[in-house]
Amino acid sequence: MYTQFEQKICQTTCPYCGVGCGVDVTVKNDQVVSVAGSETHPANFGKLCVKGSNLAETVGLEGRLLSPVINDQTASWQQATDLVAQQFQSTIKQFGPDSVAFYVSGQILTEDYYVANKLMKGFIGSGNIDTNSRLCMSSAVAGYKRAFGADIVPCSYKDLTHTELLVLVGSNAAWTHPILFQQVEKAKQQNPDLKIVVIDPRRTATAELADLFLPIKAGSDVALFNGLLQFLIEQKQVDNTYIKQHCDNWNEAMQSVADCSLNETAKQCGLEQAELKQFYQYFAQSPSAVTFYSQGVNQSSQGVDKCNAIINCHLATGKIGKLGSGPFSITGQPNAMGGREVGGLANMLAAHMNIENVEHRELVQDFWQSPTMTETAGAKAVDMFDKLKNGDIKAIWIMATNPMVSLPNRNQVEAALKACPFVVVSDCMDSNDTMMYADVKLPATTWSEKDGTVTNSERRISRQRGVVSPPGETKHDWQIICDVAKKMGFASGFDYQHPYQIFKEHAQLSGVKNGVNGYPVRDFDISAFSQITKRQYEQFKPIQWPVNDSYPNGCSQIFSDGRFYTKTGNAQFIAVNAAKAKQQPNNEFPFVLNSGRVRDHWHTMTRTGKSPSLGKHVTEPMLSMHPNDAGKLGLQKNHFVQVTSPQGQVTLLVHLDEGCQLGNVFAPIHWSQMTAASANVANCYSSHVDPISGQPESKFAIVNLKQVTFRQYQQIFSRSTLNVQTEYWVKNVIQYGVEYRCASDEVISDSVTWGKTLTGIEGNWHYFDDAKTGVKTLVCISNGQLEFVSFLSHQRLDINSDWIDSLLSLTELNTAQLSMLLTANVVPEFANGKLICSCFKVGENQIIQAITEQNDDSVEKLGERLKCGTNCGSCKSELKSLLKQHISHQTIAITQIEPETIQ
Repeated sequence: MYTQFEQKICQTTCPYCGVGCGVDVTVKNDQVVSVAGSETHPANFGKLCVKGSNLAETVGLEGRLLSPVINDQTASWQQATDLVAQQFQSTIKQFGPDSVAFYVSGQILTEDYYVANKLMKGFIGSGNIDTNSRLCMSSAVAGYKRAFGADIVPCSYKDLTHTELLVLVGSNAAWTHPILFQQVEKAKQQNPDLKIVVIDPRRTATAELADLFLPIKAGSDVALFNGLLQFLIEQKQVDNTYIKQHCDNWNEAMQSVADCSLNETAKQCGLEQAELKQFYQYFAQSPSAVTFYSQGVNQSSQGVDKCNAIINCHLATGKIGKLGSGPFSITGQPNAMGGREVGGLANMLAAHMNIENVEHRELVQDFWQSPTMTETAGAKAVDMFDKLKNGDIKAIWIMATNPMVSLPNRNQVEAALKACPFVVVSDCMDSNDTMMYADVKLPATTWSEKDGTVTNSERRISRQRGVVSPPGETKHDWQIICDVAKKMGFASGFDYQHPYQIFKEHAQLSGVKNGVNGYPVRDFDISAFSQITKRQYEQFKPIQWPVNDSYPNGCSQIFSDGRFYTKTGNAQFIAVNAAKAKQQPNNEFPFVLNSGRVRDHWHTMTRTGKSPSLGKHVTEPMLSMHPNDAGKLGLQKNHFVQVTSPQGQVTLLVHLDEGCQLGNVFAPIHWSQMTAASANVANCYSSHVDPISGQPESKFAIVNLKQVTFRQYQQIFSRSTLNVQTEYWVKNVIQYGVEYRCASDEVISDSVTWGKTLTGIEGNWHYFDDAKTGVKTLVCISNGQLEFVSFLSHQRLDINSDWIDSLLSLTELNTAQLSMLLTANVVPEFANGKLICSCFKVGENQIIQAITEQNDDSVEKLGERLKCGTNCGSCKSELKSLLKQHISHQTIAITQIEPETIQ
């Protein structure tokens, strides 16, 4: 129990991207008060991005699942775990172990992952446990394993700041991994000779830092890097000594790229020869190079080959195993790496061992003293849900993930969950798109409550500490899994009382039979922790594996000795050939749809959707497209467009973006049926996967576009959540209520009756129809307070939400404030335009004014005046873009008036 008014600072780890930032959490009265970056954590050194900085806004209990639920009725833990155990046992008894499955998540901790994998593979005896990391990292895993014999990332963050060439491929790091991007920005300032190349079909915020931007044709990455390999060969820039001593299959790799001339590669990639050659020369001439790649490479039906095409170029030049060099796959989730360590993927065993290896299976089974061990890989994510739909899998347990929103081809996923006789979902929230199909809902802890370890993108293990008490009847995932395991008759293997015991066992397994003549035979080894105590676990400091007798303090530089984990001990060149995406544009579906994250949101917004601050940067799901494409279709800014693929459709707001290539469009991934009427882009993606990794092709869908018109648009603000049922709607949380942006085919004739029906509030209703602007305003006051306001118009509205929030915060609304509200007369201090800097609430109009009227011509000057860009730094790229746009416009304007001045 905490002492009343007790205040303390607890160190934990951020729950967002794979950077794995350390967080100092101030806790008072068992509540999170504030968060700040941990100065001592080697991933971030005190910095936090805007998502991490606003973690305190995301920990409220609204919408939390706090008790077990069976068939929509509250139940006890005993009833719930009894039912889960009985249903899984009876299904296995009747249909065999492969009739059940677990689908887990990079959001759970390593200890949770470990016991889930142990239960499924070693006690149930099936490989049917996979993770949503399949959707983001599995191609990188397979690429590393093919080349190095192990799933091992050979780079560290310090390589990013000590390299002479940084190549970012398929990564908008400025928005998705902003802390690393800031470290690169600083390195660029300190070393002007550092060259940065950004390769992406879309010009993103990341490209603002680039010396060279290559707008590659979507999906042509293999061709690009095969062309680089051929260029290196032609220019005699390969390291023949390194290849001879440390690599195999060089001749095959050379033959596979023999026809990849500069001219042919430029055509395949849609690039100018000169810019392509510049990149190739950078790589050839630079003494060090890091290729930093993410979902734009991995999420492809040729993702593994893309990874190996990149790795081939590093092996050919010996740019690996030394400071500032290597192929660096950056993870998307906080514990995607930890899940891989314990065998969270369907084709892996714990401690990076392999299911197909008999010796590995026997080793793990003997260590676990388990009754059975799977002998074959299980169903990978997309296949798993196909098996659900087909009836091969009859019971599934989904943990801490939302496959209805994140898996491709949503209609098929929905059909699968409907067809499955028994669906269990463990989650922290009481409702999401997947929860609708759950027979049993199990309340799990979330960040600020969970206690265990995570591993970030540079193999660094950190503690995620529970800083507050678990609310209600919530339990940690490992506890829930162990409770069910015991009731299935496996008590001896799951008798843990504390997560340190699980971590200790995990460390012990990693060291079993892991060494020949002092050299490890498996890459993952944290055996130095095999006797860790509870106190040592509580005091655990971040460290990079391997951690063993050879590396008691961890190891940052992998492969520095040129030894790999293949049968020969050499790295393997993999001959790969360029291939097209499985679907290609045609007359019916002429556009290519790409997708990804926005700066301030995360996955399906279960966490960031709770933060009023994070919802302001991008308030609606949108379709970014080139203005010329929009013009041909008669589309303009603020129009709505129906995006249709062979699989499904969504309705999005049009956003004009010259960074998009002609024929290519982009949509964010975050919105679900909980937050929007029709914006889940998973609807549009096919089930095509990489044949090796099973990773879906989630960056390439063929679509057609059609304008959607509505008769009335509404912007609604309410102190309470409403059941809005218009054709188009988007929900945003604000500090004192909820905002809805809506559009409908039906024009509301009786506004007051409509408002009363929607809200259920009598109150004092006020209505004003402004004939001049065409805006109709409906306001409800109850006990002096603003309860509800709706602005209705025949055009899309964008009333500043901060203004309405300020009015909702008041205990009483005065006559003047009501008058301004009814006339939609926004107070000038709230007319700042689109939010750019979330940390200091700086709007676009303020920034433009500082540039054009105050002559602030740099990010630094804007920061001095407005503070934007001085905290988390996530907005710096947008600041640079605004500077370019408005300084150039200023120059043009001056040039035009000079002749008149002279006369």
